[in-house]
Amino acid sequence: MSTRAFGTLLLASLALASCRAETPTDAPRFPDARRDVAPIVSDSFSTEDARDRLGEAELVMELAGVAPGMVVADIGAGEGYYTVRLARAVGEEGRVLAQDIQRDVRDQLARRVQREDLENVAVRLGAANDPRLPARSFDRIFLVHMYHEVAEPYEFLWHLRAGLKPGGQVIVVDADRPIKRHGMPPELLDCEFAALGLRRVSTAEINGTQAYFAAFEIGGPRPAPEDIEPCS
Repeated sequence: MSTRAFGTLLLASLALASCRAETPTDAPRFPDARRDVAPIVSDSFSTEDARDRLGEAELVMELAGVAPGMVVADIGAGEGYYTVRLARAVGEEGRVLAQDIQRDVRDQLARRVQREDLENVAVRLGAANDPRLPARSFDRIFLVHMYHEVAEPYEFLWHLRAGLKPGGQVIVVDADRPIKRHGMPPELLDCEFAALGLRRVSTAEINGTQAYFAAFEIGGPRPAPEDIEPCS
């Protein structure tokens, strides 16, 4: 399939996923978070120059095995620090979906993508409890310094894992500190992902920061919402 044809197919899938998400249905019941949720205080985590000096994005993409031709998603993309770097890493044959739940942030990112002429990037508006990803479409889904802000983690992950291709991975970058201080303890992260049949397959520290890298793959069936066992 040509790059243009694949891009058209992905955009059509995104539009269909968005329509399905906005269609009224009998919504399933998911467990409550049963933990703190950090407020969204900014659409940027740190200055891009500071993060580049640490080599953060390059390290994370290397650990995640990002390669040309991959289809990846940047959830909670903010100002697009990872979006623009992922776009270069996957190349012309790859695709990046950049998503944010704040409309003004989404619009700012769309302008940046247009300004930097990133033709392999699509920018979309998500929902707090559903990233609205087309099914079985992504080699990697990135959650960078944002998972601690997810208020409905079980519903969010239930929808998100459906977007993975076979063998795909969810990549989490977060800080090893309490959620109230905008971090996510690794043990709690593992527990919440395990509740959705996602298992950690690799981990690493990010030098010079309190952050860590964690990669998850599908390790079991997706439970029905009412069968999800929440973490204490």
